[in-house]
Amino acid sequence: MGFCYKPIGVIHSNYKQRVGVPIQGALSKDSRGWVEVKPEYKAGLKDIEGFSHIILVYHFHLSKGYSLLTKPFLENKEHGVFATRAPKRPNPIGVSVVRLDSVKGNILYVSEVDIVDGTPLLDIKPYIERFDLRENTRKGWIGNRLKNITEHHADHRFD
Repeated sequence: MGFCYKPIGVIHSNYKQRVGVPIQGALSKDSRGWVEVKPEYKAGLKDIEGFSHIILVYHFHLSKGYSLLTKPFLENKEHGVFATRAPKRPNPIGVSVVRLDSVKGNILYVSEVDIVDGTPLLDIKPYIERFDLRENTRKGWIGNRLKNITEHHADHRFD
């Protein structure tokens, strides 16, 4: 069984290629961009300005092929792709939480962006802390590496 999705818009940022894109937008507060929603979907944006953050679901359009084992950010050992956030996946779907700064018509101005310019947008959902934030979670292999994490940018490991 196959699936076919139609993009509802395009995500824009200052990042024209994968190398140099922030890894995890929450670590890059100054990273800005905008989301251009196709005019036929504009009505679906009603009341979105009431949310401080939104979840963008998108297609990793620059990803070629995939690996079931990968060396992710903060690690030199291989892990299963489903235990990472690596972009080279069997279904190249990305998910990012971004800050919603303002809305002007069908354009959403956002920050904390970790997405390449021109990325096809599949969906938008409001981030709702009460529903989306979990406490007492296990951190898997990344565990203690999160303590001293700072802003990082993508390298060539997923070319």
